Parts: sequence; C-alpha cells; structure tokens
Amino acid sequence: MSESNKQVALDFLAAMDAGDGAAMDRCLTRDAVTNTRGFAGVSGRRSREMMVATASAFKAIVPTGFRPTMHKIVAEGDTVVLEFEADAVLSSGEPYCNQYVFIFTFRDGRICQLNEYFCTVLADKVMLPLLAQEGESYATGDAN
Repeated sequence: MSESNKQVALDFLAAMDAGDGAAMDRCLTRDAVTNTRGFAGVSGRRSREMMVATASAFKAIVPTGFRPTMHKIVAEGDTVVLEFEADAVLSSGEPYCNQYVFIFTFRDGRICQLNEYFCTVLADKVMLPLLAQEGESYATGDAN
C-alpha cells in the first residue's frame, strides 16, 4: 500500500504543478482537507473543493509550474511525506522559490488529509495577492 500511496502523492504534486484541478481531485477522498500550518494569511484549514479550486488558480498565477525538486519521499502505512523545493516564476514575473514538506494521510488509496509546511510569510507576500486576483478566498481557517 505504501508504494501506491507514494504514487498518488506524486500524482497530487504533479497536478498542483500543472494547475490541473481535475487531476488533483482524482487523488482525494470526498471529505479531504488540507491544513496549511503557520500563522499567515495563507494558513488554515481548507476543504477538498478549495484545494481543487486553488490548483486550478495556480495554472494562471504560476505559469511555469512550481518546478519541484524532490529531496525526500518517505512512505509508511497510510502516510507519505514529500520534501521538495519550488523554483517557479509567477505571472507577475517575480520568482517564487519556497521549501515544502507535505505530509499526506491516506484512506482507501486516496488522500484524506494533507498537512503543508512551507514559508507562509513568503507565500503571503508574493502568492496571496495573485490568488486574490484570481478570486480565491483565503480567510484563515482553524488549522492554527
């Protein structure tokens, strides 16, 4: 199960990188949630629907894709951990280089929870304004 979960986590990351909400949706359970850890504007808890909408918005605001460089993939039981760096250029022309750790929890071969760790201050500064322009709502949730 760990190997198939690892592939689904990588498929999720590829969907995020490509801004493909439909492909991301195929990786998720109906009740999937993401928790962006931290205390910034991008931090909080979001539903599957918001995750998919965000991925779709990424297509416009990250035209290069995130261009992730994978550093570590760990899979055990119902958990997969991805450690990677993004090296993107935003639609504003500004570089967006951030470091990430995604911790996925699986149920029945799909992602039911994602805990995201990254520099939320950087995301607030350069990513949040572009997401707001795309019409996405990023009110702080209950993940803090």
